[in-house]
Amino acid sequence: MKLSIIIPYDRYEQYLYDCLESISEQNLDDFETLLIASKSAKIDQQIQEYPVNLKIITVEDGLNVAKKRNIGLENACGEYIYFIDWDDYLMPGSLNTLLTRASQDNLDLVAGIRKVTWFKKKVFETMGDEKNNELNLKDKDHDLDNKFLEKEYNEDNYSEYATDILIRTRHAIRNISVLNILIKAQLIKEHQLRFNEDFNYYCDAPFVVQLLNFARSFDRVDQAIYVKRKHNDPINNPALSQIKDSENKFDEFIAAYRYCAAIIPPESYIRYYLDSKMLRYYTKFFARKIRRSKNDLWRTERFEVMSEVLKNIQPRLLSRCSRYSKKIVNACINKDLATVKRAVNRHLAKIKFKKILKNKNEMNKYLYQHKYINKPIKENLIMFETFMGKSYADSPKYIYEYLGKNYPGKYEFVWVLNDPHEKLPYGGKIVKRFTREYAYYLGVSKYFVFNIRQPLWFRKREEQVFLETWHGTPLKRLAFDQEEVTAASPTYKAQFYRQKKEWDYLIAPNKFSSDIFKSCFMYDGNMLETGYPRNDLLSASNRDEIALNLKKKLGIPLDKKTILYAPTWRDDEYYGNGRYKFKLKLDLDLLKKELGDQYVVLLRTHHYIADNLDVTGLEDFAFNLSKYDDITEIYLISDICITDYSSVFFDYANLKRPLLFYTYDLDKYRDVLRGFYIDMETELPGPLVFSSEEVVDKIKNIDQLNADYQEKYQQFYQRFCSWEDGNASKRVVEEVFK
Repeated sequence: MKLSIIIPYDRYEQYLYDCLESISEQNLDDFETLLIASKSAKIDQQIQEYPVNLKIITVEDGLNVAKKRNIGLENACGEYIYFIDWDDYLMPGSLNTLLTRASQDNLDLVAGIRKVTWFKKKVFETMGDEKNNELNLKDKDHDLDNKFLEKEYNEDNYSEYATDILIRTRHAIRNISVLNILIKAQLIKEHQLRFNEDFNYYCDAPFVVQLLNFARSFDRVDQAIYVKRKHNDPINNPALSQIKDSENKFDEFIAAYRYCAAIIPPESYIRYYLDSKMLRYYTKFFARKIRRSKNDLWRTERFEVMSEVLKNIQPRLLSRCSRYSKKIVNACINKDLATVKRAVNRHLAKIKFKKILKNKNEMNKYLYQHKYINKPIKENLIMFETFMGKSYADSPKYIYEYLGKNYPGKYEFVWVLNDPHEKLPYGGKIVKRFTREYAYYLGVSKYFVFNIRQPLWFRKREEQVFLETWHGTPLKRLAFDQEEVTAASPTYKAQFYRQKKEWDYLIAPNKFSSDIFKSCFMYDGNMLETGYPRNDLLSASNRDEIALNLKKKLGIPLDKKTILYAPTWRDDEYYGNGRYKFKLKLDLDLLKKELGDQYVVLLRTHHYIADNLDVTGLEDFAFNLSKYDDITEIYLISDICITDYSSVFFDYANLKRPLLFYTYDLDKYRDVLRGFYIDMETELPGPLVFSSEEVVDKIKNIDQLNADYQEKYQQFYQRFCSWEDGNASKRVVEEVFK
């Protein structure tokens, strides 16, 4: 048999699907796939049906990766061995490329390259090179300075062949991993190589070091791509590297280094590489750890251990370090803890100072963390923020106005608004987000009313009260209910987990949302089942008067009906964090031609969308209201609403007016990007349409549409809008501001 592929596996079968699918795309004939599976691991029919010549070897629960890989080696029949982790996958043809190169020159080892991503295979493949360059973590070499390695051996007059070996070795053991290295089985058998089963986290290092020490020939092939997949839910589905067990990791890291150092010549290029990794670990992690850790072990026993390790680092490597690195290394060797701490403090202070010079908001953050958070709390001060300071709107606005109207003079109000704004009612003070005033009020406010997550650097004090209103009934899967995070911040599950702990109250607009929020946010705090304060306006007795005045204010023709088009953003189309692209797919020229005698269109994009919609030549038909603060007011002047996957339709349904769903990319959005909580094809109070022509047809036959969806609309209203009676703000205020 030509090839044996060894996969250790114990949990999270959704990752294994991609792994096995990718193996099936390798264009291989003579191979076997050995799945070394824990007894309790889920192995369903789908796993067994992949055409990968799968052989399942069941082992006891609790065996580590090293033990499982060794079991795989003992059962492998292939001429070559290849290891892949069950939560990773390969690009098509990678294994065939490695095998072809190995066969050409009968090589002992052939390495490919690795890319690191947060995304499952289907998403990764559809994102394209541009997105992968922006988001996917590249195959970075974390040497202290890779150039030193090449320069060192060139200066010492190593032969061209030896220098080539050095460079190829460095590439082959990038991150000291056995992954994406094709290994001749004879090399393993001849030297009786096995993974060290005492190591849980660093078992690759000794094995790879021995491979390189004994190998007589090897090469690297850039066309063979291994995709290392990071887990974007480190809370519920952590990868081994994400498990918080740093106490044991340190001891094992040192043991693995010493083990490797003992089995290779002290002057070899492999030892030079290992020493550079150890230096980086000390300067980038350990030295900072002894400064901030609450565990004295880092400053006593572990500091002593590190001192002994650094004494054996090759002097020529240390000579090429920066002055700062030399200082803290020498201080550690001399067991001078005080000097290390002073040097690290100065170093980090310089880094902080440079950040402050580049970004003035860094100073405001620093003042919050070191000054404002220690000031006395102002007991009657309430801070409001919606959509990162982009608008005076949403539920915080209606809570604010209820408080101002019904509790005059009792509270002091601060509103976060980034752009110049007309004077607020009830004396609200306006501050810009991330300014010094903003940082100050984060530190001293008693209450917070936000409809988005708080800043990552915010730390709620024990006496403070945080009311999270959120900003919509969820259609798209959120947070921990998402299998994949394809937005511009794929680490947000871990962020969310910490931030939601600071929410004292969370508002739910309906029972459906209450249940979902508990799941997707892993929220176990006070759920306010009150309805959304922002929807109080939709039940107001004077809503028709408000609508008429708004139409006049915005210049909307009074003799025509209005069509609101309110699409959401696409997770995979963005410029950067929180800035999304949007290309208008609704043919406004067609709509004007067919409907312009009776209708005008109101355009309202999501606040995340950075693109400005161009309505040049259509100014008398299409009105771009994307910058208008309060979409709730826009609902009042809309006779028909067209949306897609935005939560606006849950709110708009309170008006019992017609809804259309322009879902031209439904399959991709549902199956690749997000997934939904409800079945859009059966549960919506309006039709799915997939072209501008269908939109026109439905609007022309709006009376028939209303009749067709009357019963479904009523069911939808009872499920999602029955709590909305115009008194949500009152209920929230009476519960929170006691």
